[in-house]
Amino acid sequence: MATDTLTALLLLSCPDKIGLVSRISHFIFERGGNILDLDEHVEADGKRFSLRVAWDMQNFSISPADLNDAFTPLAREFNAQWNISFLEKRQRIAIFVSRHDHCLQEILWRHSMGEYAVDIPLIISNHPDLKPLAEHHCIPFHVFPISADNKQQQEAEELELLRKHSIDTVILARYMQILSPQFVQEYPVNIINIHHSFLPAFIGGDPYKQAHQRGVKIIGATSHYVTEDLDTGPIIEQDVIQISHRDTVDDLKRKGRDLERLVLARALQFHTEYRVLVCGQKTIVFQ
Repeated sequence: MATDTLTALLLLSCPDKIGLVSRISHFIFERGGNILDLDEHVEADGKRFSLRVAWDMQNFSISPADLNDAFTPLAREFNAQWNISFLEKRQRIAIFVSRHDHCLQEILWRHSMGEYAVDIPLIISNHPDLKPLAEHHCIPFHVFPISADNKQQQEAEELELLRKHSIDTVILARYMQILSPQFVQEYPVNIINIHHSFLPAFIGGDPYKQAHQRGVKIIGATSHYVTEDLDTGPIIEQDVIQISHRDTVDDLKRKGRDLERLVLARALQFHTEYRVLVCGQKTIVFQ
């Protein structure tokens, strides 16, 4: 891809001090970059600074291949956690599903409308049920039945398939299996899950039943990065809806499906537009 079509994107977090925005802006300016968007945040305690800045590479004096090396001395001076990406580079997404189709339907519909600058070369499932939906969108569908006896082997084959297709991010669109720590370690901060609850409430299985039994007045959905600890990864996006004592568990599930598909869709958009900065157990999402 030609340099004059590229938009560089820097996500950075470091200890706060005076002049950070000026220093970073000057790094871009003095090399011929034109800043297109800049958003910054300082934690309430004033100790942590975070920034997202995008700039046009058309007249930039440093090539994309050399940009990381050029910025490294400044990042080291700031003691920064950082990453530079290019918005025009399409991420390659693998979607994992089981039998529920609503989240998959939402992502594939939005993708067909051009809302995501991503490629989806494959869908993986532990059941064959959603193969017709994948075929309708001309996406290869791979079935890996999972049991206690074959889980390790099946995950190894799944990972090999992901490597073969150079997958950047894995989306769990109501994939009803817990990934092993070994699998999660292959894609740190690049596996996105949708949990049908407003975390940290009702972790684990059957959260709508748990919510109904507790008599809650709102239910929610949470999209988060997957870590080795179940349903505790950094949260990307959440939403809620009002319910009442008249709602049954089935009513909660029906209302929850709308939340799940929209929350996961927004989380995928934030992630693929490089708007999410992970800071320990939480995220900063630049919108």
